[in-house]
Amino acid sequence: MEITKILQNLNIETLNVMQSEVLAASEKKDNIILLSPTGSGKTLAFLLPILSKLQENITTVQAVVIVPSRELALQIEDVFKKMRTSFKINTCYGGHSTKIEVNNFKNPPAILVGTPGRIAFHIRENNISVKNVSSFVLDEFDKALEMGFQNDMEFIIQSFKKVSFRMLTSATNLKKIPDFTGIENPERIQFLKNEEAIPDLSFKKVVSKSEEKLETVIKLVGKIGKETVVIFCNHRDAVDRISEVLTKKGVSNGCFHGGLEQADRERALMKFRNKSSRVLITTDLAARGLDIPEIGHVIHYQIPDKEDAFIHRNGRTARMKAKGTVYVMITNEEHFDFIDLDMEIEDLSGKYKIENATDFKTIYISAGKKDKVNKVDIVGYLIKTGGLNKDDIGLIEVKDNQSFVAVSSYKIKSLLSSLENTKLKNKKVKIDLARE
Repeated sequence: MEITKILQNLNIETLNVMQSEVLAASEKKDNIILLSPTGSGKTLAFLLPILSKLQENITTVQAVVIVPSRELALQIEDVFKKMRTSFKINTCYGGHSTKIEVNNFKNPPAILVGTPGRIAFHIRENNISVKNVSSFVLDEFDKALEMGFQNDMEFIIQSFKKVSFRMLTSATNLKKIPDFTGIENPERIQFLKNEEAIPDLSFKKVVSKSEEKLETVIKLVGKIGKETVVIFCNHRDAVDRISEVLTKKGVSNGCFHGGLEQADRERALMKFRNKSSRVLITTDLAARGLDIPEIGHVIHYQIPDKEDAFIHRNGRTARMKAKGTVYVMITNEEHFDFIDLDMEIEDLSGKYKIENATDFKTIYISAGKKDKVNKVDIVGYLIKTGGLNKDDIGLIEVKDNQSFVAVSSYKIKSLLSSLENTKLKNKKVKIDLARE
């Protein structure tokens, strides 16, 4: 498939410098290490080389992408599907039904994307054949090592017998590549210090007594106004506590941490992406590799122990040459080697009314891919039957058995009334506001 057509499908005019360099290197080298910051377009950079090596006549898995998180797996799947190639892609990850995954494998994908534990499980159980795997990618490899996935990754790679292309990506400069990767004499593509990738960040210090931090962060959110904010915490209970206070004040927000059910985490990200909520409160689980929109502000409610974690958190804002503001909440007693405490102090002495209105709200529709429903069907349904204009419809996400749509807040009431007892593709569907 021509790259020009793929870029059109992705609504991209041209590859960036890093992506072009990776693609050129993949035509000459079998082992590639890409060092590039979060948000620089690594997903497309490795999907294009993989796509160029797939063969139509092979009916089993040909390429495997190993990722440290389920959210990253879903993001890669989404990008590949938007490329609209003739090849199938499937994801597998912890927290997802193994029954659904095994059922998907009855018609094996050309590309399998998943977390180490789940891919290893399917290989051990002979749920999927890897005899024809010729390419693999270790995406966000530094994060995968940090999370303790080495044994599973080693098992997976050792199960491949015909590999001719290996690629590894990392957002930090790796000193040594483990032998189990099989990567030898690689082409190193270094973009970590590329000037184009240097974010335009403003740093501000927010001084607060420990016992007043919760009140202070709420005040800061109020001063920021309607712009998007990610609040980072070190602990899950802090995430839940901030969310509870914001919710009581009527502010739509999302929580994201490892103690939540996968469905709740996905819903929080979805609402943040589609502008139904403008505040995401999270642990470092959301510091890297997630498909979330341009964020104007990052708040460090609690400071991480390591500088790397601090840098990755900041990478959620000011991506791809944009501007962003980082707020560091700190007491007068705290000191960190990697934080300049002489930065400008944010003045919170005024009174700030917290903004709780959002331009969009999310509706739930009880039909999805399994019902042969797609985004075009939903848009037509909302316009013809629901009376919406195209501008009233935001981001649409179609899942297996359900769909979620961002709709203009001002049209929600009339829309739900118009769609009561109606059918979508000849099926009676339930439609309501998506639960918080």
